[in-house]
Amino acid sequence: MDVALELADQYVLDHLWNATSAFAAPWAATPIGAAITSKHGVFPRDNVFRQIVSLYAITYVGIFFLYFLFAGASYYFIFNHEMKRHPRFLPNQVRREIKASLDAFWALDWLTLPWFLGEVRGYSKLYKDINEYGILYAVLSVPFFLVFTDVCIYWVHRLEHHPRIYKHIHKPHHRWIIPTPFASHAFHPLDGYAQSLPYHIFVYLFPLHRWVYMGLFVFVNLWSILIHDSDMICNTPLENIINGPAHHTLHHIHFNVNYGQYFVWSDRFGGSYRAPRTEDDPMNDIVAEKKLLQKQQAAKRAQLAEKKAVPPTPAPL
Repeated sequence: MDVALELADQYVLDHLWNATSAFAAPWAATPIGAAITSKHGVFPRDNVFRQIVSLYAITYVGIFFLYFLFAGASYYFIFNHEMKRHPRFLPNQVRREIKASLDAFWALDWLTLPWFLGEVRGYSKLYKDINEYGILYAVLSVPFFLVFTDVCIYWVHRLEHHPRIYKHIHKPHHRWIIPTPFASHAFHPLDGYAQSLPYHIFVYLFPLHRWVYMGLFVFVNLWSILIHDSDMICNTPLENIINGPAHHTLHHIHFNVNYGQYFVWSDRFGGSYRAPRTEDDPMNDIVAEKKLLQKQQAAKRAQLAEKKAVPPTPAPL
């Protein structure tokens, strides 16, 4: 997040904070004013108050933008809208998913703020110079990050399904049995925070180039959206390695399978793996219901035709 803050400071926030400084200067001698003032003036870049406000604003605007950009694109161009005819698709579900996401964003951003603040104040292992660890390490750090966070998220996610925790934290996310991409962030704030912890912890344990981290942050949000498109494409070459949309669709339907985020290895190890099968496709329910409706309509038409074909009985004289 230090990259985002640096860019925002350079192009936007320096101008905004300098304008704010004019209003803050008269009370700089007060205890509160002294806390936000340094020898460099009011609200310098390294001021903790400025960093807190700036980071929260950047995080909120960023997740808002990524959510509507990626989820909107996935919903309109990838998601099969026939899924909305599924008997377990809720009334006004898309609107409710979006509302649940927006309700979670503000609290989730506050919860993650201390991790981002620690990053920009130099307490993490994020580094700037690619030569510090070399290009090979920077490349290998990507799969290492994905494997580390996948294993951690698996156990966090599985713990959230424990009966004593599930109903309080994770159940709101599972109201979407047939999710759309907008369900990707429609969770309880503590649920989203718990599953995001591995991403933050990683950079406090292992060195990671800050631009690589920024790219992975965007990828994480994109992946979370893509696996919520209710797609059940089966028999793909990577389905025994990658935990994709088909696997996560099964998780929403059956609850106790496929807890992983990117890979299926943890689910295999933990005995919770369920491979995608054609017969599990929720589209089958829609097709079956459509056939049943067509059969009922055909029966009604046959009854009407039969009534028209039988001449009326003449009234007795």
